[in-house]
Amino acid sequence: MTWTEPAVWYANLPAFHASTGALITNPAGDVLLVKPRYRDYWAFPGGGIEADEHPHDGCAREVREELGLTLPVGDLLVVDWAPPEGPRLRALIHLTFDCGTLTGTERFELPDDELTDAAFFPPDEAERRLPTAVAPRVSAALRARTRRTAIYLPTAPPAHRRPGESGRPPAATQDGSARASPTVGDELSGPGPSHL
Repeated sequence: MTWTEPAVWYANLPAFHASTGALITNPAGDVLLVKPRYRDYWAFPGGGIEADEHPHDGCAREVREELGLTLPVGDLLVVDWAPPEGPRLRALIHLTFDCGTLTGTERFELPDDELTDAAFFPPDEAERRLPTAVAPRVSAALRARTRRTAIYLPTAPPAHRRPGESGRPPAATQDGSARASPTVGDELSGPGPSHL
């Protein structure tokens, strides 16, 4: 066995992008989404994790920055992985955390240069407002919250997909039956933070 200097070994490990999102609901079970200025679609509150930041701390920071709220970050609900694709040369790992239920009386302080709106939507409407590659996080996060266990949502590498396939396993409906897989969309192809 050949011994490798730790600095060399670590330098040769694969790197990936990491981001977080917050599942926040109201008492009716509607899901909070935000509308970024730089995208055509809505998103979960959240964003990229900084290099020296724990993922749950990154989620809390993003919620403060985007909504002006300090919320406790609870259980990890969804681990979402996507391979390198298009201009994104590294894999993407997205972690969705449970940030609880709001009363509906809170006032959001949105950063004018980043977000244009924040609103609660029924789960099916929230899925329609998200990119197709991100939409399965809604039902997965809600199931994970109920079951108190994290759900893994891998996306297959592009080379292993048939034309028109997203690479995602079919999302389950409330009765447990499979739903058609979404296609990979803007989340994985946009520049900068738009794919997180």
